[in-house]
Amino acid sequence: MHFDPPPETVIGADGRPRLGLFTDTLARINGRDHDYHTPMGRPASRFARHFHYKQFQYFGVLSDSLLIGCALADTAYLGIAFFYLYDTASGELSEYTWRSPLARALTLSDSPTRGESRFQQRNVSIHMGYRATADGQREKSLTVALPGLDLQASLIEPPGYAPMSICTRTGINGWTYANKVAGVPVAGVLRRHGREQDLSRLQRAGAHHDFSAGYMRRETFWNWACLSGQIEGRRLGVNLSCGVNETSVTENCLWLDDQLIKVEGVDFDYHPRDLDQPWRLRSHCGQIDLTFTPRGRHRERLNAGLFASNFQQLFGHFEGHIRPHHQAAIAVRDLHGFVEEQYAKW
Repeated sequence: MHFDPPPETVIGADGRPRLGLFTDTLARINGRDHDYHTPMGRPASRFARHFHYKQFQYFGVLSDSLLIGCALADTAYLGIAFFYLYDTASGELSEYTWRSPLARALTLSDSPTRGESRFQQRNVSIHMGYRATADGQREKSLTVALPGLDLQASLIEPPGYAPMSICTRTGINGWTYANKVAGVPVAGVLRRHGREQDLSRLQRAGAHHDFSAGYMRRETFWNWACLSGQIEGRRLGVNLSCGVNETSVTENCLWLDDQLIKVEGVDFDYHPRDLDQPWRLRSHCGQIDLTFTPRGRHRERLNAGLFASNFQQLFGHFEGHIRPHHQAAIAVRDLHGFVEEQYAKW
């Protein structure tokens, strides 16, 4: 599998996207500089250039006892933020969703390496930050302030860590850039119910981050799966997808002790009318053979005609095997993670 050095920006001086798999993160996702045309080859209107551009960023925390998911999404028509916590022992789920017409309450960074994304609405404050640490490592952070809850979480990409950095064509006139990180430690503090919880002390904990943007399909569907944690004394991360970033090459990969290992196409075998049944995920290359058993879900459903979304992110645990090429197989037992089913008309 060939990886190219990353360009400075995703859109070049000629207005065209730089496509491929990259060895590192792109510094700036200047998506609106794209020379965007209609499928019939005419220059796109100012309306289309603005409203067809999509961006979303996601921060997840996985552990034996606590699962956290937080997303900021700018669909241009609507800004959406959601946040949830799930306690695996008690089964308690705390979940929140906020919407902002025309994304007025939302500002997203155009860089996965520097800057800040913000959602501010009444007594809700969510920030995702991107910066280099004093020793040159990359840090991604999440700060959430709600009545009765305060969260400060961060992940650091260790020295030599390679994220999944990919840009592919999407339909006849679009493209999608995705930057994925998993299999890295998490640190920070969660304060709620008068208690303080140190995230770095959670058992088998790991963090995940997704930074995606582009001129995506007007009507689209995808599945996604992720796990991030520790197993047999090693750090393990998995990112699998079907429906996005698969024109010529996929974003599917795993990380083992910070080493990025490419994975080919993946079959998501699940019951579409009963998502609570187990899911089976198998890669065509034989490196992934996992069963996911859901324990709960976060759902977003909205049908406003011009804009529609049926989003379901399930959290639960994985069992099975990871078989990296030329390495010993790893047994996965009761390791928590996410799967997702998403339909969007945007």
